[in-house]
Amino acid sequence: MPEILVQYEAQIWQAIGETFIMVGVSILAAVLLGLPVGTLLYLCRKGNLLENRVAFSTLNLLVNIIRSFPFLLLVVFLIPFTRLIIGTAIGTAAATVPLAIIAIAHYSRLVEQTLLDVPKGVLEAAVSMGASVRSVIFKFLYVEARSGLVVGLTTSIISFISYSTIMGVVGGGGIGDFAIRFGYQQFKTELMMYMIVIMVIFVQIIQFTGMTVARMIDKR
Repeated sequence: MPEILVQYEAQIWQAIGETFIMVGVSILAAVLLGLPVGTLLYLCRKGNLLENRVAFSTLNLLVNIIRSFPFLLLVVFLIPFTRLIIGTAIGTAAATVPLAIIAIAHYSRLVEQTLLDVPKGVLEAAVSMGASVRSVIFKFLYVEARSGLVVGLTTSIISFISYSTIMGVVGGGGIGDFAIRFGYQQFKTELMMYMIVIMVIFVQIIQFTGMTVARMIDKR
């Protein structure tokens, strides 16, 4: 192991742990809230099972507003809200709030687009058989779209890792913040490059795993 990595080993592991926490919370938010929001966006569209112009327009506008914010400005804008629910606007826990919000908006849009690719005949067949809304969602839509949903989540996770590098502005830590503070700002280019390599390796592992799972569950 290079000497400089040995020198900063404890801080590097701490940074990796902070990144895992931030990205992990983002993934949970995307799956637990982004997936339902994206599904509602799809179902409330004109001509779909739960057609509701008001609900669709409201959700669509909210998602568009969040996604249109430059992420750094979103982090700053949400500081009062973060302080309200976490009790502080500084630290890794506080950093998870804006990350979770952007995760919900990001993945919900990908979910909507993935469900739009499901053939209309699938929905019509489910309705004609008298399936409940719950059954239509879990036994037809998600089954047909499962590969695309995994690909979308994989893409989202990679974006979450990129977003996490910005969280140093609120003391969130993470690999990106470590690379900037200890590498770039202290003119230790070698250390910064090692951190970039670690980030690239993480992204490649996630990309490979996600695409492999998507291929395995794609029965088309």
